[in-house]
Amino acid sequence: MNRMRMALLLAVLICTAAALKWSTRSAVAASAPQTQQAAPTTASVVDREISAVEKLVVEAAEAMPEDKFNFSPESLNIPGADYKGVRTFAVQVKHIATSNYFIWSPITGDKLPEGLKDGNGPENLKTKADIIKFLKESFALGHKAAAMLTAENMLQTVGNGKSTRLRLATFGFAHAYDHYGQMVEYLRMNGIVPPASRGKSD
Repeated sequence: MNRMRMALLLAVLICTAAALKWSTRSAVAASAPQTQQAAPTTASVVDREISAVEKLVVEAAEAMPEDKFNFSPESLNIPGADYKGVRTFAVQVKHIATSNYFIWSPITGDKLPEGLKDGNGPENLKTKADIIKFLKESFALGHKAAAMLTAENMLQTVGNGKSTRLRLATFGFAHAYDHYGQMVEYLRMNGIVPPASRGKSD
């Protein structure tokens, strides 16, 4: 009989302990903040695309050594190739940044930086550090433009142009992807694996 009572008491203690443990876990789970992802918006989707190409372009620019920043395929004198007059690597980077300003400033209303006369960027920007700073600042404008897109205004044209805000916002990152491809070729021509390709194909 004593053994039976002891077994019963032990069973009750085990069940009580299990119940307390479950109760504690439930209380912790109930008190934990519920992390819900916000529904995507036009602004958030465009901003994510800008971030993606920004990472590729900036990392590619940083990968090119300063003494190669003025490299152009023309200098390789490849038989049968016609690279005469193509942009240098530095001008490719400045062109992306300059285009970012021309494309996205109509959305934000920001004034263009000094020295933007054409698509090749300010002539006074010579060093790698200055060019990359200019590049990063241009993408900051892109993020600002993306944040200003709403369901109500994205199909409105800007100023006297025919392009909608959405078209300008998306053309900005599409254009950057185009020139990123050229930057990749310039890196490869100098024996440099683009950062985005490292650990994958190479």
